[in-house]
Amino acid sequence: MPVAGRYLWLMKQNNLYLIIGVLVAAVIALGIYAYREETKPKGVELRIDETGISVQEK
Repeated sequence: MPVAGRYLWLMKQNNLYLIIGVLVAAVIALGIYAYREETKPKGVELRIDETGISVQEK
């Protein structure tokens, strides 16, 4: 295989690895987001800070 052809083949392979890596990272991030949303406590949130007391229904 000529040097130019080998270089193009390696570039295509690197791009494929990059795309697969980005997709895997996106799936992991969405999984973490979904897990955190599902495990949030349900009910009432009571917050006391400098501005006073706030109550929010979750």
